Amino acid sequence: MRDRPGAPTHQLDPHVRRILERAELEGVELIRFLYADHGGVIRGKAASRSRLAERLGTGIGHTVAMMAMNMLDQLQEVEQMGPVGEVRIVPDPTTYVPLPYAPGAAAMLSDLRLPDGSPWDACPRTFLKDAVAALADEGYSLVAAFEPEFTLGRRLPDPAGGLDRLVPLDDSLCYSATGFDTAHDYTMKLVRALEDQGLRVEHYHPELGHGQQELSVRHAPALRAADNHVLYRETVRGVALRMQMWASLAPKPLADQAGNGAHLHLSLWRDQRNVLAEDGAARAGFIGGLMAHLPALTALTCGSVNSFRRLAPRSWAGAYAVYGPDNREAALRVCSPLGESGEPNLELKPSDSSANPYLSLGAVIHAGLDGIRRGLDPGEPVDVDPDTRPGRYPRLPSSLDEALDALEADEVLMEALGPLRCRAYLAVKRSEATAFATRDVGFELAHHLRVF
Repeated sequence: MRDRPGAPTHQLDPHVRRILERAELEGVELIRFLYADHGGVIRGKAASRSRLAERLGTGIGHTVAMMAMNMLDQLQEVEQMGPVGEVRIVPDPTTYVPLPYAPGAAAMLSDLRLPDGSPWDACPRTFLKDAVAALADEGYSLVAAFEPEFTLGRRLPDPAGGLDRLVPLDDSLCYSATGFDTAHDYTMKLVRALEDQGLRVEHYHPELGHGQQELSVRHAPALRAADNHVLYRETVRGVALRMQMWASLAPKPLADQAGNGAHLHLSLWRDQRNVLAEDGAARAGFIGGLMAHLPALTALTCGSVNSFRRLAPRSWAGAYAVYGPDNREAALRVCSPLGESGEPNLELKPSDSSANPYLSLGAVIHAGLDGIRRGLDPGEPVDVDPDTRPGRYPRLPSSLDEALDALEADEVLMEALGPLRCRAYLAVKRSEATAFATRDVGFELAHHLRVF
């Protein structure tokens, strides 16, 4: 087997050779190079196995304009993201996985690089890498996991030719045994597909909404956690499609049902110690940084117009800018450890799967790091439902436009994002807010359940 003329397999880098041999052994013909865009959409291109060795080095050519595309596939005018210009989708070989729900295909998570191989200022994965490096420079590391929910059902066309609608799989009760049984066949295939890709399943249960499921995977270092969430999103949808079903991770795919979060769990480490287990300045500063930047963070952790239908008081979504121990109405929940050997962690509740996980997690790191550097005081923890104290606690933004206004006013996060990324992200998200503002609720729900 040769990857190209004059380059026998035995002359290749050992890591590349292992991937090629694995692809041949597993009957993989197409390898998807995946990335997440500013609209939160997972996009990519695929290389054939015969060209994989070459493409691992060169990547696949791609127009810069795609990072100015919104979730409606409407291209926005952004300087340096027009018809002129080229980047490369360059895969990370350490992320190679076969796709159990798509026989003959595999995937790798990818960076967007300039033709000379240098990082591109609008690459989301590079943004998270840089945030992790900045944290490491201060002596810290972050472990994270997304805790996603999704709605399982069937997508039915409108007989009148209108938009499709999602019919939930069941109307079972929250955590009910009936819910386990109804979704059992799908769930078992999903668990096996995730485990086959190296994602270790932790917990599963049927959730409050009709057809709503929650399945979480084990925590990992920050970059791997974001990579895992991309694979998770693809797998949830892919397994459903193979079973003639539809799965939506949209924040609010059904107006009258509970919304789908992707709560972000975090623990901060230094010298192999969990900083959150200590009552010290670093713990207080990290929480203080998250609290100080929460309004702006929602523009990145709640990445769509639809997000703000979910982010409402008394819905356990964390609509108030407060933190507290095991307070599920607080935006930041301080989770108590499980058992004597367990470790405490933070749960950021205003977070969902319409967000780009690399931008979301990278921004959270920058916010927490700012708090450590400046010794920010998080204030007093809140041990009540904040909605029962009208006017006492600040509400988070109630729309995407409000969140974007908060982001633009946040000097720390704007500087961390950088000029090109800021221009593109704000243009894409402002365009989405405008597009959905002129249409009815049905249009919004239909397009979000289709994309996410």
